[in-house]
Amino acid sequence: EIIKKFNERQKEITVKPVYIAQQGEGQNEKLLAAVAGGNPPDVAYFDRFEVGSWAAQGSLTDLTAYAEKEEIEKNDYYEYALEEAKYEGKLYGLPMDTDARLLFYNKDHFKEVGLDPEKPPKTIAELEKAAKKLTVKKGNRFERIGFIPWYGQGWLYTWGWVFGGEFYDEKTGTVTADDPKVVESLQWMIDYAQQYGIEDLTAFTDSAGSGAESPFLTGQISMIVTVPSQVGAIKKYKPDLNYGVAPIPTPTGDHFTTWAGGWSFVIPKGAKNVDAAWKFMEFAAGPEGQKIYSQKTGNLASIKSINEQLYEDDPIMKEFVDILPKARHRPVIAEGSLLWNELVKARDLGIRKKDTPEKLLKNVSDKVNKALKNK
Repeated sequence: EIIKKFNERQKEITVKPVYIAQQGEGQNEKLLAAVAGGNPPDVAYFDRFEVGSWAAQGSLTDLTAYAEKEEIEKNDYYEYALEEAKYEGKLYGLPMDTDARLLFYNKDHFKEVGLDPEKPPKTIAELEKAAKKLTVKKGNRFERIGFIPWYGQGWLYTWGWVFGGEFYDEKTGTVTADDPKVVESLQWMIDYAQQYGIEDLTAFTDSAGSGAESPFLTGQISMIVTVPSQVGAIKKYKPDLNYGVAPIPTPTGDHFTTWAGGWSFVIPKGAKNVDAAWKFMEFAAGPEGQKIYSQKTGNLASIKSINEQLYEDDPIMKEFVDILPKARHRPVIAEGSLLWNELVKARDLGIRKKDTPEKLLKNVSDKVNKALKNK
């Protein structure tokens, strides 16, 4: 729809869309091969999370001069979205959509066990207490579980920031995955796994469905940390679900935060039509393009005014919009994908008690920092 609108509004440039299957975090082999072969597309729709590593290896076109000339910051992008599209102070992408993480909770389950459905947990202690009340277990099998910290969007980034930790020191350019507060967040997950039984929890998560069969929609889990796309799934598959969303609980019950990702448009290095590509990007990732995108997909825009316009009267989506100014973004570094993968590995090893959280996270810092030094 965005491309169609752009092609209709002017005659000098024709954009032709080409689809390739999404390959997941840190995997863009087809695009990388096209860049290496000197025949890349003029524009690519690109995970902002990968901008740092691609810019570091010289695979993206520096857009700083274009952005300054056109004063693109007047579009009112969220600061974190623009920062995630930069590497070493230069802009390499224009932010498109965004997301955030909140706690989704089933209000009917809350009523059933005597919890106030209008007062979701604010502290970690309240979250644990509510989860215990909501859990129904027969033998080794969970008929319903209140909460699983690492399920959904329960990454170490999620909980590390919630606990007040930092993953990267901008001043020294070093990864700090073993920050004491990040260690504390992983220890909490480990303790939770031991309390409920990691094998029983794994049996639950391994058998969990998706789409219409996802456990939050089927009532098998009462609380889950996840992203706005869950709202669309509920509207599609379970429109009568009585649920609410709230900031992710913190140890202290205040200083709520979230983290956000999203996509962007980039111009791969070696593109033949850079000026034309920029004109399309400026439209597609600008207010008009993002409004079309958000209306069609239900996703959040990376432009503040678009979200305020579209979701002002939507109580669920407004919770996401309200917390976005406090959102964090993953470190924009040359080894962003490696850091992501190592953090996932550390979390999974931790909850299975394969090593202490201190050692696991120190290993993450050491491995990624070594890779950064070798760049």
